[in-house]
Amino acid sequence: MPTIFTHPVPVLALGFGLGKKVVSYRLFAFATLCSVLPDLDVIAFKIGIDYSNALGHRGISHSLVFAFGVGLFSACIAPLLRCKALTAFVITSLALLSHIALDAMTSGGLGVAAFWPWDESRYFLPWRPIRVSPLNPRAFLGARGMAVLMSEFLWIWLPCAIGACALWLTRWRKSASK
Repeated sequence: MPTIFTHPVPVLALGFGLGKKVVSYRLFAFATLCSVLPDLDVIAFKIGIDYSNALGHRGISHSLVFAFGVGLFSACIAPLLRCKALTAFVITSLALLSHIALDAMTSGGLGVAAFWPWDESRYFLPWRPIRVSPLNPRAFLGARGMAVLMSEFLWIWLPCAIGACALWLTRWRKSASK
């Protein structure tokens, strides 16, 4: 999995690129939290649930059903998020879908149960350039952790920054032409 620092990056890029008129501060904060929500499943390790179990790491919480379920929940609380229901659904769902996609692009682990409950198999994307982050904090503080962060910078941070700037420039050009 990418680090907890990196999962919010696509949401940050989208929020910056689209601006506060589309993505309210409350929706932005909620979607940022949702981008790391699937990894709360690491608690399964502590309570003895096997990694390969549907309730284990990268199981149910890394499924499309979970992503769209949380998206529907966010649509229901859209007034609290100060946005339209459709905007809440789309932004929150994208936050969770980005988490699933990023985990499926890593170099290790068992893959993601993206199609649960129809299929409990774990999947990776064919292209897996992101170094998997160690779950042990001590291992993260060494050379392996630095390699993970460099991988994330190259394959996630940099493309998201370019995408955010492109969205922002498009928005800026539209407002300048009015």
